[in-house]
Amino acid sequence: MARRDIWLVTDGQRWRVRGRLGGDEGQEVSYDFPDEASARLIVDRMMKTSAGTWRDLTEAVRQEANRRRTH
Repeated sequence: MARRDIWLVTDGQRWRVRGRLGGDEGQEVSYDFPDEASARLIVDRMMKTSAGTWRDLTEAVRQEANRRRTH
């Protein structure tokens, strides 16, 4: 089973959903949205259409970013 990553990011004005299949060198797509609700619909659809177990790494990413800022 290939690894699949999905990111939901915002710059404060628009929302972007990025999806990647196959790890770091895999095929990537991105979609832009004017609001969070629309972006989350695509995230949900992407998660439902792919097999496997998902892990939410949001908190781990935040902690790592905070750690880097303080060092």
